[in-house]
Order: sequence, then structure tokens, then C-alpha cells
Amino acid sequence: MEALSNFVVRHRRLVALVWLGALIAGVFAASGLSSRLDQSFSMPGQKGYAANQAVLKQYGNGAGQEPLVPVLTVPAGTTVDDPAGAAAVAKAFAAVAALPGYRVVSYADTHDPVFVSADRRTTFALVYPKLPPHSEAAAAVGAAADQVAATLRPNLPAGVKADVTGMVPLALGSGSGGGPGVLAETLIGGIGALAVLVFVFASFLALVPLIVAAVSILTSFLVIFGLTEIMKVSSLVQFLVALIGLGVAIDYSLLLVTRWREELAQGRDSETAVHNAMATAGRAVAFSGVTVGLGLVALVLLPVPFLRSMGVGGMVIPLISVAVTLTLVPALLAGAGRRLDWPRLRTEGRAARGWTGWARFVVRHRLVAAVTALLLLGVLGGNALTMKFGDPKPTSLAQSGPARAGLDALRGAGIPTGVLTPIEVVVPSGADRAAVARQLSGLPGVRATVAPAQWHSADSSLVDVLPVRETITSESRTLVDQVRTAAVAAAPGALTGGSGALTADMVSAIYGDFPQMLVVIGVVTFILLARAFRSIVLPLKAVLLNLLSVGAIYGVVTLVWQDGHGSQAIGGLPAAGTVTAWIPLMIFAFLYGLSMDYEVFILARMREEYDSTGDTTTAVVEGIGRTGRLVTSAALILFLAFASLAGGPEVQLKVFATGLGAGILLDATVVRALLVPALVSLFGRWNWWLPEWAAKVLRVPSSPVREGTPAVAEKELQTAG
Repeated sequence: MEALSNFVVRHRRLVALVWLGALIAGVFAASGLSSRLDQSFSMPGQKGYAANQAVLKQYGNGAGQEPLVPVLTVPAGTTVDDPAGAAAVAKAFAAVAALPGYRVVSYADTHDPVFVSADRRTTFALVYPKLPPHSEAAAAVGAAADQVAATLRPNLPAGVKADVTGMVPLALGSGSGGGPGVLAETLIGGIGALAVLVFVFASFLALVPLIVAAVSILTSFLVIFGLTEIMKVSSLVQFLVALIGLGVAIDYSLLLVTRWREELAQGRDSETAVHNAMATAGRAVAFSGVTVGLGLVALVLLPVPFLRSMGVGGMVIPLISVAVTLTLVPALLAGAGRRLDWPRLRTEGRAARGWTGWARFVVRHRLVAAVTALLLLGVLGGNALTMKFGDPKPTSLAQSGPARAGLDALRGAGIPTGVLTPIEVVVPSGADRAAVARQLSGLPGVRATVAPAQWHSADSSLVDVLPVRETITSESRTLVDQVRTAAVAAAPGALTGGSGALTADMVSAIYGDFPQMLVVIGVVTFILLARAFRSIVLPLKAVLLNLLSVGAIYGVVTLVWQDGHGSQAIGGLPAAGTVTAWIPLMIFAFLYGLSMDYEVFILARMREEYDSTGDTTTAVVEGIGRTGRLVTSAALILFLAFASLAGGPEVQLKVFATGLGAGILLDATVVRALLVPALVSLFGRWNWWLPEWAAKVLRVPSSPVREGTPAVAEKELQTAG
């Protein structure tokens, strides 16, 4: 770090020019990035994906996209079997089937009673529209729903109510459409960050972290622009880079600038202050960037392309932020730091009085504080045991509009909502399609099967399995597996697809090896932190507390979004009944690293103070006193960034962003400001223990337990009191 610091200070103008060039290039890259990003959530290599691609290739539609479901209700006193009504219904559905590339099945062409309600007044159809290539699927399906409605209504007599529902129209009706855009959301988050930074620095130094954030984000966009040449990158990456980058880059520069001011307050000149800040805070920033990247390794290792691309894209921003912070910030501080530190309304000459008082309070009541924090985290984490993976229930989506009216008509007629998510079975050519349909119709949880004569090609035919319950939750995975097994038994080579198959495959792909990944990530993090803190206990505690913190946030997401305790107040949505399968993994990948930032900031300062004084209580009090305001300010900035993302209309991003936002606040308050100082105080001298054998492996100086510990313990208790 010393060599880097010396180089940057000597060549500060060159460093500034290099990053200015990257900033300008990043502006151009950002303007054209959206069109190069992948809008799909494909899963090549999975059985459900293979089935859906076969349907798409042979029939030109479907591909795992849930069908549109037109629902027709005839006036009271009539039925869909009445001659006049039946003719009109048949004509209307025939007009939809005549749309180019559409695949339709209904009562009109099958006379299957599964399509008619018990009172014979309501009927529905399954409509698979042909979607334009390279389209944004949700918008294209929404346009198709409008086209289906416009085609139906002119062919129906007066008094027949017609609405088009389906999972995608319901999601669009709940507000899952376009938001204000990534740049607008970043600007909103940046304004909130500026307000916090002005409070922290009370000088023009508040602009430095924002400059670092702008350079980091736009440089990351430039790198991702290049990555799109060699791999598909999910469209979600741009939001993650912009908003997580806003928080991380500001966090890192905030730590370095604060330490520089502290060194100035102790009488150092500007360049010496830069070197000292780099040797202490700069080292913590480097370790923090590595730990954030470690959490994202979980995404990179998964056999799910869109998640892998989010992991790769997510790793770019902390690494770029570290590079910018450790080069541009010292260059700016060495060149113009004193001029920017005006008006100097606040200095860093001593630890914050409020945070010092809080730390002494926690140390005095260490056992109560630790038990209280652990109980709270344990209670929240216990709720995570009831988490169910899947897409939101239909009833939790649109609460008004045509899609909701169609859903209510279905439910009012006694038709189960499972028909919105059929399982599609591709039966090889030569196999008995009718026999397969009969075999599958007898499975528990299946309402009926349909195998229209017109659904065939030279290579296959199709059977749709209509379940009683939606097949988009982890609970329906059993039914999907049973259909797969029975279909292959009845017709060797049969493929099972549909959205339910994709959900089942995604859960298996994401969480099949998740425990092993947790172990690997935990071990690597432990080794890195053991080297950074020269301790066995501190890194072990850090890893365990991070996992406990993530578990508690899973409980919060389950309580709020799955069970609906507060979802109306936060997002205007009722209980979803499930949590989208990729969200918990994404929360872990980002929260694990982001919360470790705060652990590194706090414990690095505690280690430094303990090395100077040999007193654990002094280390805790001074460490929290020096970093408490910094950590809470950084957490607030990240929270504002996630709140900006959560303010958009996309339901899944709303859940993801609120999970991360709540996680950051919980981690910065309950874990880092309460539980960490309480546990460090309780562990006393054992916090700093690194035996000789471990020190040799890690290639750092050992840290034996100091002699005379009873006297040290007594001093700690007296200081705390």
C-alpha cells in the first residue's frame, strides 16, 4: 500500500487524467448499454428449458411463457351450450386462433367440459401467442393480450362479458412495467447521498465520494459494455451496478477521506495524512472489496446464465470502486484536499462523543446487549424456515383492470387458478398422445389434460396438463416431477416444460449445491479476515454473524412479501405467498459482502487500537467512537440507493431492493452497533489470539494471549463502569 500511495501522490495529475478518460468513455458506453443487455432469464442445460425450446422450435410459441387466458361469461339464464351463444363463442375463439402464429385450445374446438364452469355460463381458452424475436417478453405478451381482447369482442353478442387474464397480464396490471430508468434512479439515490455526505463532512469534501461514485459506475458500465461482446449480460446488471456502485464507492471513499481528516487533525501535513490514511483505511478498503467480490462468487459458479452474468457484473463494481478509491481519492486529497475541506465546520480530532457514549453503554451491559441482539436475529431468522420459492400468486398481482376481472370471473365460476400455469408435455412422434394424456390426467393435483388434434408437428405432439394449483411455487415441484416421470414412462423421450418446470429446475440449479458454496465462501472469507485482523476469533465471529444477519433478512422478506405483513404499506401489494427463487440467493450474494464492509471497517479500527493500548475495552470504545458515524452514514446512503430501486414498479426488483435495504439497516444497527461491540467485549483478550502455527500459515506476526490478563480484565471492567 505504501508503494501505491507514493506512486499516486507523485503522479496525481496523470491518475486524474486516466480516470477522466475512463469517465468520458463510460458516458458513451452507458448510452448504448441497454440495447446490448439480455432481457431473457433462460436456463440452457436444464430439462424444462430443453422442453420449452422444443415447443418454440416446432410450434413457434410457448417456450415456457404462461398462456393468455380469455374468459367469457354469458348472461344469466343462458349457457355456453345454447345454440346462438355456442356459435358466437366458437366464432370468437376461431378468430383468435386465426391470428398468425397463435396456438389456441378451447371448449369450442374440443367440447371438453374442463373448459366450462359448473353452471355452464363461463368458459375459457388457453392462448399461446407468437412473440416477436428479441422482444421484451412481458411487454410483448401484454400487447398480445390487448390484441386477443380486440379480436374477441367484435365477434361476441351483447351481454357476453369478455376479459383476458394470465400471469403476465396480472403482473403488468400490478405495476410491473417500465420504471424511471437506471440513470434517474441513480440520480435520486445520489441526491440522498449528497445530503448525508454534507452532514458528515460539513465541507466541499462531500463532493469527493460522489465524484468517486460517478467514475466507478461509469467505468463499470464501460467494462460491462466490453463483456457483452463475449457473453450475455442480464439487463438487471445495469441497476445493480448503478445503485450498489453508488453505495459501495461512497462507502470506500468515505472511509479514506475521514481517516485523512483524522490524520490532519493530529497535526500531519496533507501528503503524510494521505500516506497514513492509505496504510490504515486504504488497507481496509482493499479487504472490503475482496469480501464483497467473494459473496458474488456464489452467483458466478451457478449453472444459470442470467445469474452468472449478474455475478460477473456485480463483481466489477466493487473491484472498480476499490481501484478508483485507492488511486483517485489520494490524488485529489494530495492535490486539492485542504481547499475542498472548506468551510471546516467539523473536524475528526477525536472520536464522536455520542458513539463513544453508546460504546461504553454497550460494554457495561455487554451480556444483555448480546442476548437481546441474538434473540431478535434468531426470531427473524426463524421465519425464514417457512420461505417458499416461486412467483407471486395470481391473487397478489393486479387488484383491478381487465386481467383481474378475468381472474375473478374464473374463481367465481369455480375454475381453479392452476389453469393459468399449465404443464406442457412434448410427446415424440409415433407415441400415443391420447394414452399419455390419460396417464397424466390420473395424477394427484391434476384437474385435467388436453391434447388437441391440431397441436402436432412432424416431430411431436403436445399435451397440456392443467393443475389444480399454480405450478410456479416450490410446493408444486412434486407435481412437475410426477408429470415428468409419468410422461417418460408412457412415451420414452417425452419432455416436460412450462413455467412450472422452469421454476423447479431453477430451484434445483440454484440451491442444489448452495450449502457447499456457503462452506467454501465462509472458509475463504475466514482465511482472508484472519490474515487482516491477525486473529482466529474475530474472523470466525464475523462469518457467523454475517450468516446470521442474512438469515434474519430472509425472515424479514418472508414476513413482509410472502406473508404480507407490511407489503401493502411498502409496495401496495398483498401477500405474494412465495418469494421469487433467485431473490434469496441475490440477497445473500450482495448482502454478505456489503455487510462485511462494515465489519472490516469496525474491526480493523479495533485491532489498531488494541495494538496500541493492549486494552479490549479501549479498543471497543475507540473503535465504535471512530467508525460508528461512518458506518451508519454509509448504511444510510446504501439504504437510500436501494429505496430508489424499490420505488420502481417492477415487483421482483422491489422485493430484492427492500430486502437489501432492510438488511443494510439491520446489519448496521443491531449487528455492528450492538452485537459486535458486545461480543468483542465479552470475548476479551481472546479476540486478539493468533497462535504461532496459524501465523506461519498466514504469513503474519503471531498474536499470543497476553500475560497478566486478570489485571487487564479488571481494568476493562473499571473502564466500562
